[in-house]
Amino acid sequence: MTTEGFKIAIDFDSEEALYMQVKNQIITQIAMGRLKKGDSLPSVRQLAGDIGINMHTVNKAYSLLRQEGYLKIDRRSGARVEVEYRQGSDDKEISEDLGLLVARARCKGISAETLHRLIDEQYNKGEA
Repeated sequence: MTTEGFKIAIDFDSEEALYMQVKNQIITQIAMGRLKKGDSLPSVRQLAGDIGINMHTVNKAYSLLRQEGYLKIDRRSGARVEVEYRQGSDDKEISEDLGLLVARARCKGISAETLHRLIDEQYNKGEA
C-alpha cells in the first residue's frame, strides 16, 4: 500500500515541538482517512530529509505513535499504520485531553453549546 496523499508540513515558527507536529499530523491524517490501516510510512531518514528536520525528531514522533497504538514498527518492514483501541487506557487518555480542552474553553468564556458545536465540526471532518 502506498501513501500518495501523505504530507507533513512543519511550521518552524510554531511553539509546538517539531516531533509533536509530526505526531499530530500523522494522527490527523489517519483520522481523515488519508492514511489507512496497513499503509507504510516513509522511513525515518526519508521523512526527515523530505521535511528538513533531524531524523531523531522523526524517530521520536514514530516511537510515540507506536506507544500510543497508532503504528506498528518492524525493523525490516518499517512503520505501518495499525491503530489499536485499548479500552480503559485510551478512554482515560482521551478523557484527560478533553478535561484540559474543557478547562481552556471555560477560561476563555466559551459556552458548552459552542464547545459541543466545535467538537462536532472537528469530528465530522473525518467523515467527509
